[in-house]
Amino acid sequence: MQTALDFLKQNKEVVFATNEGNQPKIRIFQIMRQEATTLYFATSSQKEVYRQLQKNPHVEILTMANDVSVRCSGKVSFDVDDKCRQWIYNNNPVLPRLYSSYDKLVYFSLAIEEMDYYDLRPTPPILRHFNLREGTEGTGFVGERFSKNDNNR
Repeated sequence: MQTALDFLKQNKEVVFATNEGNQPKIRIFQIMRQEATTLYFATSSQKEVYRQLQKNPHVEILTMANDVSVRCSGKVSFDVDDKCRQWIYNNNPVLPRLYSSYDKLVYFSLAIEEMDYYDLRPTPPILRHFNLREGTEGTGFVGERFSKNDNNR
């Protein structure tokens, strides 16, 4: 699991999927901060994504580089303390260019509940599935079902 988390630290640009009604909605987001299995993001309260998250906090993200990808899903929370919000604003050079103050943004976290790590480089490719809610891990190869292994955490 640490390999997948380290990959997220190195690849902060993610495809961020919400839904509106029955329709999926995707956009590019940047992971602003990572603490273990919790990822932090920022957006404007004026954007559609904010309204979508208010209605349905369940999301999925995906990032990929060099034939490796990580997909995560979970539920977002808007309960981010002020110290963390200030840190995010002050440590991300894009935010001060777009917003005059850290309190002009809405901050939220994603506690990862499930995570898939795909490595297409070796033959056969590797799939690792982590269910953080259940504390289980599955391994296998792309194209086949993975087998659960609770002792592999």
